[in-house]
Amino acid sequence: MSLVLIDGAKGEGGGQVLRSSLALSLITGRPVRIDNIRAKRAKSGLMRQHLTAVQAAAEIGAAQLNGASLGSSRLTFTPTQLKAGEYHFAIGTAGSTMLVLQTILLPLLLADGPSRVILEGGTHNPMAPPYDFIERVYLPLLNRMGGQVTASLVRAGFYPAGGGRCVIDITPTQQLGRLDLLERGPLLKRSVRAVVAQLPRHIAERELHQVLSALDWPEECGCIEALSGTASPGNVLMAELTFEGITEVFTAFGERGKPAEQVADDLLSQVQTYLTTDAPIGEHLADQLLLPLGLATHQGATPSTFLTSPLSDHVTTHIDVLHQFLDLKISTKRTTDGTILLHLSSP
Repeated sequence: MSLVLIDGAKGEGGGQVLRSSLALSLITGRPVRIDNIRAKRAKSGLMRQHLTAVQAAAEIGAAQLNGASLGSSRLTFTPTQLKAGEYHFAIGTAGSTMLVLQTILLPLLLADGPSRVILEGGTHNPMAPPYDFIERVYLPLLNRMGGQVTASLVRAGFYPAGGGRCVIDITPTQQLGRLDLLERGPLLKRSVRAVVAQLPRHIAERELHQVLSALDWPEECGCIEALSGTASPGNVLMAELTFEGITEVFTAFGERGKPAEQVADDLLSQVQTYLTTDAPIGEHLADQLLLPLGLATHQGATPSTFLTSPLSDHVTTHIDVLHQFLDLKISTKRTTDGTILLHLSSP
């Protein structure tokens, strides 16, 4: 098959271009060369978590590699055979296990048998979807499209040591179906969870107090989870909104020198922004859904449509990558309230 050439410096210029290109190469069988990998990041090229994603993709696809080394800015990836099975990938740092999963999940969902993937590294990382987002938001939608994927968290992993562990079980499907998400439906449940590992409980208490007070939610909407046995201290604050048609999870991270109240404000900003419109799909979920929806459309599913917040650079870049591999049409239309109606169909 013809080689697909991807310029990693275009658009948002980060790791999403690499991960989606690898996934699409595995799914279509087309070899890919990616130049200027992560060109717009402070440290360009392949970092440890990106290299782990490359190696994981190569293992499940029996791929030939050229340029798979730390710091490399060019990679050629040639898959030969997609293989189901049991896999174990350890990043060796606190790099995001969820981003490694993002690379191999859909290919394994289309493989010839069931798979189990054990991932070790970071499970709750800034600038990456945390485990809870994948489990509570993304996988239910993927399963609604016909997937059969379950996830379990064995141990949380935070920066800088990582040490987290999760297990993903995948039952294959031959065809993903359409998904329309135009309305949230009634709000069924709302909650805020403050997680602390090897840190004082009062941090979580202050975070919860600030968020619940600002949102005017009752105290029973908040809970504290104190973790033991983690390799590093950690603090993550999560709000979960469950509607009839969609669940969204928003996350803010604590870090050394950052007051608990600032962590709470970071979370509040995300929740309040989401609630200012009626769009069911938030910015990050829109990016995550493009790959399975694009694949379903390419396979012949009837068109899918969803309503989302204004598109980020991640989303527009992701659309460009999809067009490089798949025969489909993706159109966007701005509504009167500034939200975006995104429609995927055959050309």
